[in-house]
Amino acid sequence: METLTGYVEHIVFQNTENGYTVLNLSCEGEEITCVGIFHGVSEGEFLEVTGEYATHPSYGQQLKMSSFRVKPPEDVDSMERYLGSGAVKGIGAALAARIVRKFKEDTFRIIEEEPERLAEVKGISQRKAMEIAEQVEGKRELRQAMIFLQQYGISQTLAAKIYKAYGQEVYGILKENPYRLADDIQGVGFRIADEIASRIGIHTDSDFRIRSGILYTLMQSAQEGHTCLPAELLTRRASELLGVDSEHIEKHYMNLAIDKKVVIKSGSQKTCRQASILSGGMENHLEKKDDLGHKTAEDSQYIYASPYYYMEANTAAMLKQLDLAYDVPEIEIRERIRRIEQDTGMELDELQAEAVKEAVTNGLMVITGGPGTGKTTTINTIIRYFELEGMDIFLAAPTGRAAKRMSETTGFEARTIHRMLELNGGMEGNAGFERNEQNPLETDVIIIDEMSMVDISLMYALLKAVAAGTRLILVGDVNQLPSVGPGSVLKDMIESEQFHVVRLNKIFRQAAQSDIIVNAHKINRGEEVILDNKSMDFFFLKRFDANVIISVVIQLIRQKLPKFVDAEPFDIQVLTPMRKGLLGVERLNGILQQYLNPPERGKEEREHGGVTFREGDKVMQVKNNYQLEWEIRSKYGLAIDKGTGIFNGDTGIIRSISAYQETMTVEFDEGRMVEYSFKQLDELELAYAITIHKSQGSEYPAVVIPLLTGPKMLMNRNLLYTAVTRAKKCVTIVGNDRTFQEMIANVSEQKRYTGLKDRLQ
Repeated sequence: METLTGYVEHIVFQNTENGYTVLNLSCEGEEITCVGIFHGVSEGEFLEVTGEYATHPSYGQQLKMSSFRVKPPEDVDSMERYLGSGAVKGIGAALAARIVRKFKEDTFRIIEEEPERLAEVKGISQRKAMEIAEQVEGKRELRQAMIFLQQYGISQTLAAKIYKAYGQEVYGILKENPYRLADDIQGVGFRIADEIASRIGIHTDSDFRIRSGILYTLMQSAQEGHTCLPAELLTRRASELLGVDSEHIEKHYMNLAIDKKVVIKSGSQKTCRQASILSGGMENHLEKKDDLGHKTAEDSQYIYASPYYYMEANTAAMLKQLDLAYDVPEIEIRERIRRIEQDTGMELDELQAEAVKEAVTNGLMVITGGPGTGKTTTINTIIRYFELEGMDIFLAAPTGRAAKRMSETTGFEARTIHRMLELNGGMEGNAGFERNEQNPLETDVIIIDEMSMVDISLMYALLKAVAAGTRLILVGDVNQLPSVGPGSVLKDMIESEQFHVVRLNKIFRQAAQSDIIVNAHKINRGEEVILDNKSMDFFFLKRFDANVIISVVIQLIRQKLPKFVDAEPFDIQVLTPMRKGLLGVERLNGILQQYLNPPERGKEEREHGGVTFREGDKVMQVKNNYQLEWEIRSKYGLAIDKGTGIFNGDTGIIRSISAYQETMTVEFDEGRMVEYSFKQLDELELAYAITIHKSQGSEYPAVVIPLLTGPKMLMNRNLLYTAVTRAKKCVTIVGNDRTFQEMIANVSEQKRYTGLKDRLQ
């Protein structure tokens, strides 16, 4: 470690958001470039900087700051230099010289203790004197607060956020209830607040800590897909998290309900939706406990974080309001369908015709079916039917890939639901969308595809923008995995038996020629799939060692499959059941990156959180960010379209990395360019391999599925079915054929706690 003392000669670059600064420090006549988080530092200030030297490939030797402190100017020259640097607004070099000439070494004491005396200097009024004093005091207060926060292990970036939110109240808030940080400041979760609290000396059984821990447990469960938890399970989880006895947890539920932080509902066994697994680990153990003697859901109370309860309740009410009946003679409908069939050459079977009739005669209806069952033909007929009626029709899907595919199969423009609702960049919990109950979508018919991916938050936002009298047609495959976000909207709607549902189950002749589709339906029905590799699009390569499986996967992606399916290696997607383990996402991505995008001279890299991001890498956004700005550029680099919002599951390619600006530019679908600051890189991960769950709504020319072993709750039929149906031209499974057959036989699914079905009924 080196320690330097000197003046800030020049600030080369400063990010006002995170405080990242590049500055030149003048030390005994030599200028040293220092980089790091320098909050509140201005040119002319006297600093003591500690750090280590590093050589940047473009900018040479720099001192990477690990800590610094601002030292008061030590002589009249230092004082004049600081005041005249522009650090204090309204004081230039000439005025700084007059102030120091007047008060000499006493200058800073006068500013801090007797600021009114500054008016003795020519050119300074009484008002200006007080403004100067306030600025100097403000900078001093910021530094004191930063020092105070850093003694509790809070980083400079986070300390600046906290001070910006609370100002001088920060001292009282931290000493009384540091858990407020988790509620008030983005990026501070319960765990960070808890760590700060433990350093401050807050007791483990503090009421503030327990309430915050309960809410944190509920929000964590939402990441697993639950909108609520049985009280017993919530108590057990919160107790394990907080390390306190269950009686300390339970006594807070009613207080949280009175404060409107949670809603407590009596539940029935029906409240527990069976859905596919979202995550393994501890949850599997906990759920088994429930099955082995703990109080069952039948006599449970269910506890919701308030936002999710009201989303479900309002979603149910709005769905019921849209469920209107339209009196259209059946003979008229049949005649119109016949005319469409003649004009288009399409031929509908009985169920497809039934779906069209239900769409015409009902304000709300659901179409569900697997691959090759004619969903696209049905949608196309419905579109043409309403077109002949002179109606306006909007088409949408949850992801960009799904919307693009919908456009290709219908010939009509389809958008993401977010774009249709005109996302305005607001935070997830706020308005967020320009289209809402005050400004509804102006159309007669809305058709949403890939409904299995729609979570309760997005469904709630959509329904708020659908005016009464607008027909809403929901299309999806209920046998796929449920949404990544909380809720089980499509399944809950179907199982509530409150709406008109048409289940398409006939595999059409053309689809029946594809073993991908035939085998997907066999998997879904629990039938044996023949693995003799005589197929043209469904292959199983038996391998029983993880490293051998990986080498086969690499060979397939680099050499075999691109020519076979006429695609680039980056278009071929590796899908794996797990994040961890020998064939998990994390290990596979590190290995695949080395083979598909190895390091090269001139190719910039950035290491973040143990992951190396490299120009040319395939990456995925792993959380909804409603504020990220994107733009589509012309070949000359000019922006031709702009918008906000990049969402969980969106994939792109890293186009550039700038170490100097601390930014990384990623190109997503449709040419949307997004600039990430380095502090946002935890929103991205490599995507050469992704979990099957993250592949929902996407379709790839070819998928490769490494399959060896895994937890029983994870390795089930639902997961395998979803993986196989992601492929357009070719599925190749590499691994243990016994595991494959066991997955087909395994219908066990993790419980997903939701209440929409009950609200609807």
